[in-house]
Amino acid sequence: MAIPTLVLLPTWGTGHLMSLLDAGKRLLGCRGGGGLSLTVLVMQPPRKEYASAVAATVRREEASGLDIRFRHLPAVEPPTGCAGVEEFVSRFVQLHADHVRAAVSGLDCPVAGLVIDFFCTTLLDVARELAVPAYVYFTSNAACLALLLRLPALEGEVTVEFEEMDGEVDIPGLPPVPPSSLPMPVMDKKNPNYTWFVYHGRRFMEANGIIVNTVREIERSVLAAIADGRVTPGVRAPVIHPVGPVISFTPPSDDPPHECVRWLDAQPPASVVFLCFGSMGSLAPPQVLEVAHGLERSGHRFLWVLRGAPAAGGSMNPTDADLDELLPEGFLERTRGRALVWPTWAPQKEILAHAAVGGFVTHGGWNSTLESLWFGVPMVPWPLYAEQHMNAFTLVAAMGVAVAMKVDRKRNNFVEASEVERAVRSLMGGSEEGRKAREKAAEMKAVCRKAVEEGGSSDMAVHKLYEELSTQTA
Repeated sequence: MAIPTLVLLPTWGTGHLMSLLDAGKRLLGCRGGGGLSLTVLVMQPPRKEYASAVAATVRREEASGLDIRFRHLPAVEPPTGCAGVEEFVSRFVQLHADHVRAAVSGLDCPVAGLVIDFFCTTLLDVARELAVPAYVYFTSNAACLALLLRLPALEGEVTVEFEEMDGEVDIPGLPPVPPSSLPMPVMDKKNPNYTWFVYHGRRFMEANGIIVNTVREIERSVLAAIADGRVTPGVRAPVIHPVGPVISFTPPSDDPPHECVRWLDAQPPASVVFLCFGSMGSLAPPQVLEVAHGLERSGHRFLWVLRGAPAAGGSMNPTDADLDELLPEGFLERTRGRALVWPTWAPQKEILAHAAVGGFVTHGGWNSTLESLWFGVPMVPWPLYAEQHMNAFTLVAAMGVAVAMKVDRKRNNFVEASEVERAVRSLMGGSEEGRKAREKAAEMKAVCRKAVEEGGSSDMAVHKLYEELSTQTA
């Protein structure tokens, strides 16, 4: 009899595609491997810049020798008139329903289940029609998952905009959440992005299970609140499978070290603060000046990955920065010896792994956060978009691994130079806040690594999920 296959349906963003693929590959290794294959349904991305990245990933995985097959779905015409990313992705995925149905029903082996990215909940209907168990893969943390599960009820409880409500938002398992810490898509209830978030939160309840890229020990209270029904009173949430941290590591190569790594080699241990804002993170010129002045006045060593604005034409990816144009006059000369400003892509994981790095100023995307925790690096979160404000709150108030920084959401998340200086000094210097964050980050490093070892909580969660999938196709 043919080996059962687990069908994965990721979206095309690197942080979504690679995370779901790597989680799937962990299942391949259960029981010594050979009991399950992976079939990945690939949507043709709406932009060429994404298409080339997806194609490179597919080529690399096809050459890996693992039992992974890729099925490219027919292209669809992208939706128009969308209010933002959340609406666009959700509607774009919805247009693939017929293609997904045809691809899954046309497979020549038993289907153990369909695992969909959390933006793909419209396709739960397809899984039901085909009588295939369906799982949601949640690329962010359990705190954000709890918010989405809670959101349909909050919709009725909070009749005004969240920022107009009295008090704070109650999400069981978390400290009271200030409305200013809620994700961008829920800050305007009249916006279709908000409507889609409520929709996805409601549809999550129909899944056979939710796979989350987190570690039970680092979000124990909120995972317990979901499991015992406090987040969704009166309705039992699907079983949660915390399998993280799911982090993609490239094999060691014989290439010479990256220039950023070579520069770090010459710096004292834990002396450098690293600033990097993700694959879509760039700062406006006035904000660059504030960061530069704050870093210079902080007196600390720093490695700053500074990117330019996206090119015209609707691209969301930053360009290489023109340092002479963006930085204050004489800045590079004045900080020479204790600073490196890098104007293009940099190997974030290699940098975070370096002994010279003692802190990380980050946009707070969950993949970057997990990488920082994996290497035990405390953070200053500077949220820019998506769920990052919620992540920042969680890192500071619930996990204690970060030093808070005041971000002005009404001014496009603007931060003054004095606040950059204060936050960096607090993180890297002798403040009590910074000391506690460093200690907690070191604890989290040990917890994350233990979780994925044999017998660890995430390893056990993967094996439990494997057994569940195997039973369903027996």
